[in-house]
This record gives sequence, C-alpha cells and structure tokens, in this order.
Amino acid sequence: MTKFLLTLLIISLLVRFVLPVVLRLVVGMFIKKQVRRYGQQFGQAPPFGQASPFSRPPGPTPAPGEVRVEYVPPQPQARPDTEFKGGDYVEYEEVK
Repeated sequence: MTKFLLTLLIISLLVRFVLPVVLRLVVGMFIKKQVRRYGQQFGQAPPFGQASPFSRPPGPTPAPGEVRVEYVPPQPQARPDTEFKGGDYVEYEEVK
C-alpha cells in the first residue's frame, strides 16, 4: 500500500511541476519551427537575417513631401439614376 501511495505521489509531483516546463519548451520549439516554415513559404524574410529570394528589391524612395502610389483601384462606372416611382397599393386588414 505504501509503495502505491509513494508512486502516486511521485507521479503527481512530476505532472504538477515537470510536465508544464517540458510542454512549454516543446511547444515553443514547435511554434518557432512553424513560423520559420510559413515565413519562407509566403516570401517573408526568414529570421536570423537571411535574405528571401521572393522579396522585392527596394525601389527609389520618393523625395520629401512627395507621395508614391503603388496601386489605384479602378473607379466604379456610374449607373444611370432610376427614380423609384412607387409600388402597388396593397390593402391589408388589421389583426385584433
């Protein structure tokens, strides 16, 4: 009986104090690995200062006071105004 209680105590202490530390380390390494992989996949600069082959070279910087516009969305075409002339009259009965 004492052997069982001692084993149960040791397991509970391991779960309470050691398991959170181990999980924090494992999950942290996993997240760093995923960030590195998805950063490379979508063309972002990977960590640690390596250049990405998909990154755009820096263009000319505008002079002070000037604004550089990279994309202008197309203007929607104007629709002719159609006036609402009203609808049909519908009779109704009040519900009591």
